[in-house]
Amino acid sequence: MSVDPNRRLLDFIREDLGLTGTKYGCGTGDCGVCKVLIDGEPVNSCTVPAKEVDGKKVITIEGLSEDSGGLHPIQEAFMEFGAVQCGYCTPAMILVAKSLLDKNPDPTREEARQTISSVLCRCTGYQKIVDGILLAAERME
Repeated sequence: MSVDPNRRLLDFIREDLGLTGTKYGCGTGDCGVCKVLIDGEPVNSCTVPAKEVDGKKVITIEGLSEDSGGLHPIQEAFMEFGAVQCGYCTPAMILVAKSLLDKNPDPTREEARQTISSVLCRCTGYQKIVDGILLAAERME
């Protein structure tokens, strides 16, 4: 697929691919709600030109579900703990949690808290999100 060299990855994902789970927040890389995983690392997709991911593995929230079509264990844990309020930041929170758990399958509460600090949430106190990450870590062992 040919991509305009100035097109942001966020716009390419949402508009060209029709994957709307990746959210638009600030457009400047400050809020973190547009995070995707690029080669396993959380990246603000609003700051990356789409052409820069050629040949790289990009995962959006839509690509996280299990091969069976079911929810990923992190998604299940978030639901169980009610770690979703308005849901706008949830895709980014889940993706940063996946990146953490891929590198560190047994994080501390502080490590989980630090990981999600790159994504702003105006609805929660982050506690249930941290609880969801720790539950997912237990279940994914």
